[in-house]
Amino acid sequence: MIRVENLHKHFGGFRACDGASIEIAEGSITGLIGPNGAGKSTLFNVIAGVLPPTAGTVYMGGEDITGLPPHELFHKGLLRTFQIAHEFASMTVRENLMMVPGGQSGETLWNTWFRRGQIATEEAALRRKADEVLQFLTIDHLADEKAGNLSGGQKKLLELGRTMMVDAKVVFLDEVGAGVNRTLLRTIGDAILRLNKERGYTFCLIEHDMDFIARLCDPVICMAEGKVLAVGKAQEIMQDDRVIEAYLGTGLKSRTKAEAPAG
Repeated sequence: MIRVENLHKHFGGFRACDGASIEIAEGSITGLIGPNGAGKSTLFNVIAGVLPPTAGTVYMGGEDITGLPPHELFHKGLLRTFQIAHEFASMTVRENLMMVPGGQSGETLWNTWFRRGQIATEEAALRRKADEVLQFLTIDHLADEKAGNLSGGQKKLLELGRTMMVDAKVVFLDEVGAGVNRTLLRTIGDAILRLNKERGYTFCLIEHDMDFIARLCDPVICMAEGKVLAVGKAQEIMQDDRVIEAYLGTGLKSRTKAEAPAG
């Protein structure tokens, strides 16, 4: 579904992405791991149109989407969430979801004067869909709560809910588990798995929690210094010497091996 070829993103002399190439298969949950500064979020930002690439190409379903702005990619079904949730704090959880779909009749002044019935019908349909999404995510009890009052984990669920308000095809999740307690993290993981299996969502997620990655993701891609270091199943990646060295450094890797029990 997504293919990235020889992607570069430079900031002056710093090469945040340095020839990275990845593939995200349709219907997969792909994990993207690596130490801080590996280029993971930059890669996400280039794919999602937040940043233009210095060089390289991004394809979606065979179509060259390199450099397309986020709003165009949104309409193609490519969505990206951020490590820090971007909710409308003063609006309710339900209203946050109802804001997502574009092209609503109530967005034009003409329609607010002359097509009030059409607007009311659309809003009723959006409200029903929002309530279905909240029930799916098991946060329907928070429908009328101000979004700014939610916990970090609940805001991550709300971000996931936004992707369900449109016809998302592939969703990029940036550190969905950051600052989330274990109970809510399991709820988020359950929702991702259900969306993948029941609704055919394709996911790619950046995450540092390797238990979470191992539960959800196949394959797992490891980046380091702007390049793809290794690709494979979670257990293979976690035992790969290159990955261990990227996370721990050569000295710590050697000490870890020396301290490992024999046999």
